[in-house]
Amino acid sequence: MPQISLITGGARSGKSRFAEDLVRSWGGQPVYIATAEALDGEMTQRIAAHRTQRGPGWTLIEEPLDLCAALGRSDGQGPRLVDCMTLWLSNLMLQECDVTAALKQLLVTLAAQTSPVVLVTNEVGSGIVPASALGRDYRDRCGWMNQTLGAVADRIELVVCGHPLRVK
Repeated sequence: MPQISLITGGARSGKSRFAEDLVRSWGGQPVYIATAEALDGEMTQRIAAHRTQRGPGWTLIEEPLDLCAALGRSDGQGPRLVDCMTLWLSNLMLQECDVTAALKQLLVTLAAQTSPVVLVTNEVGSGIVPASALGRDYRDRCGWMNQTLGAVADRIELVVCGHPLRVK
C-alpha cells in the first residue's frame, strides 16, 4: 500500500469517489480530513452530498487550515483521505498565510506519517486562463502545489470521466 497517494482530475471527474474507494480498500477505520468550510448554502449542500456519498463509518476531521495538525492527530488511526488540497490552498490564500511555508511544513509532516495518506486535488491548469490576476495566481499556485506533492507521492492517479489512469 502506498504511503502517499495523490488523486487528481477535473471538477466532477470522480476523483473523490475513487479516493474514498481506495482508502476503504485498505481496511481499518478510514479517516476523512475535510478542508472545506460551509460558508454559504451552496457549499453546505456540497458538503452534505459528499457525506452522503461516502456513507457512514468514517472518522471526520474538519480542518480548513492546519492540515499538519490534523494529520499528526490522526496518524496511526487508519488510512486518511484529505479532500481537498486545492480548497486548502484557497483557504490559506484567503487568510493571507505563507503558502510556501505551509507547503514545506506539509512535506515534513507527510514524510513522518506511519499510516497512508490519500490527497485529493484538482487539476486546474487544463482550462481557460483566468480573467483576473487573483485567478491566475491561484491557478499557478495550484500547479506548483500539485507538482510539489507529486514529487513526494508514491502513487498518482488522474481520474477522467470516472476512470483512473495511473500516472506514477
